[in-house]
Amino acid sequence: MVIIGLDGLGSAYLDSLDIPVMRSLMAEGSYTMHKRSVNPSSSAINWASMFNGLPTELHGYIHWNSQGPEYPCPYVTESGFPPTVFTLCRDQRPKSKIIGLYEWGGIKYCLDTVAFDALRSTYKGKVDNAITTQDVIECLTTEKPDLLYIDYDSPDHDGHTSGFGSPEYSAKVEELDTYIGEIIDALKQAGMYEETVIVIVSDHGGVGRGHGNLSLEEMEAPLIISGPGIRKGYEIPGLVMQYDAAATMADILGLSIPDFWRGRPLPVKELAL
Repeated sequence: MVIIGLDGLGSAYLDSLDIPVMRSLMAEGSYTMHKRSVNPSSSAINWASMFNGLPTELHGYIHWNSQGPEYPCPYVTESGFPPTVFTLCRDQRPKSKIIGLYEWGGIKYCLDTVAFDALRSTYKGKVDNAITTQDVIECLTTEKPDLLYIDYDSPDHDGHTSGFGSPEYSAKVEELDTYIGEIIDALKQAGMYEETVIVIVSDHGGVGRGHGNLSLEEMEAPLIISGPGIRKGYEIPGLVMQYDAAATMADILGLSIPDFWRGRPLPVKELAL
């Protein structure tokens, strides 16, 4: 599984954009534009929920840059962090190679880092999505991870500087779409594409030059899942919560989900005949 996180990718701004790669993944997989963030609609809080299957009230991350539970979480590992989908994979499939590459340094506090074989920053003095993409391609072709997480700190930066939905923001989303295409090409060249589930996720949207409040522009972000065993052209019905993403990824990977997770698997797997 390759999980691609695009920070600040709001569903409200995608309809008119030229994003053929993401649209192809939607046509070949399952998706929703109505995945709702937990409160507040800020980064660490929502990346945490997306991976540890819990709402804010349970996982204890309460600020955009929280570096762990800031009030006691009743469910933590020996490392002091709630178990994530990466933790489940490490515990239940200990031979799996799990790698993370990230632009935003704060993401590592949301991941339970001890579950990873390698967790590396691609930040080289500034955020450069092209450099990150090349690092991802090198990782795929040389290390061939079983589970890879990629954190792009975009288009959030463009939303804060130029406005969510602005021409600059839209151009960045379209640029990121081409990078996803390059990652898919690398998977094909490495002979891994046919056996890889690709997941596109985002933590929140935005309005004006900010986020963190209660508008749907801030709280709704896409979830796109495509690959072997995933229903094709399936728009997931109803409301999806941030923590459902964790349970869905775990279910696709065949992992047992903790009883205390509030997230539940979405019906994205192909139905048995």
